[in-house]
Amino acid sequence: MTDIYLAGGCFWGTEHYLKQIRGVAETTVGFAGGTIKAPTYEQVYTDTTGHAETVHVRFDEQLLPLRDLIELYFHSIDPVSLNRQGHDEGTRYRTAIFYTSEEQLPVIREVYDSVQAAYGRPLCVEVLPFTAFYAADESHQDYLDKHPDGYCHLPAEMFAYARAHRSM
Repeated sequence: MTDIYLAGGCFWGTEHYLKQIRGVAETTVGFAGGTIKAPTYEQVYTDTTGHAETVHVRFDEQLLPLRDLIELYFHSIDPVSLNRQGHDEGTRYRTAIFYTSEEQLPVIREVYDSVQAAYGRPLCVEVLPFTAFYAADESHQDYLDKHPDGYCHLPAEMFAYARAHRSM
């Protein structure tokens, strides 16, 4: 299994999207990229901790190559919006890829550069080495499974898109 940490706006929808993809074995929502240890949801919500709502993704690279996962991630975000995804605004909703090994970086960069070329302008997606991740409390884990009508910045079609990649 391989690990990567992806911030794509509100972690409820990002997690639900990612866990639909064939080869994703496990997801955990939490916080990464900030300056304080073990922040609470309430602290992160103030936009003063530097943390982004992030999903820890454990995946099987035999079933889901990193390149495919990163391409699917980019499909789920607006990569040119700074600190905003959907109606959610603030630094906690920024987009970021926290890689866990130097071997991941060339693949991430290649996909990043391809997406940037398609947009024709700089992306607002941070690409950073993983340093720390703090899981959110249980009420946030698998939120949209527990609350199917709960808030989500992603349209339902995105989940169908992710599920369609199960058969590939």
